[in-house]
Amino acid sequence: MTQAAHWQKSSFSEGGDGNTCVELADTGDHIHLRESDTPDTELTTKAAPLAQLIRGVKSGLFSA
Repeated sequence: MTQAAHWQKSSFSEGGDGNTCVELADTGDHIHLRESDTPDTELTTKAAPLAQLIRGVKSGLFSA
C-alpha cells in the first residue's frame, strides 16, 4: 500500500472499539480489508469485485 490508509469499521461493530469486525480502507485504486483483531493481515481488491461479493452475500447466493 503506497499511501496511508484511513481504516473504517462498520456501524454494526460491537461497541465501535472492539476487535470483532472487518475494517475497510479506500486508497484510491484499491479497497483494503482486514480483521480488526489481526490488523497486519490485509486483503486487497478493487471496488467492483467487492461490490459484486456484497451483492451475492445479500442475495443469499452463498448461504448453505
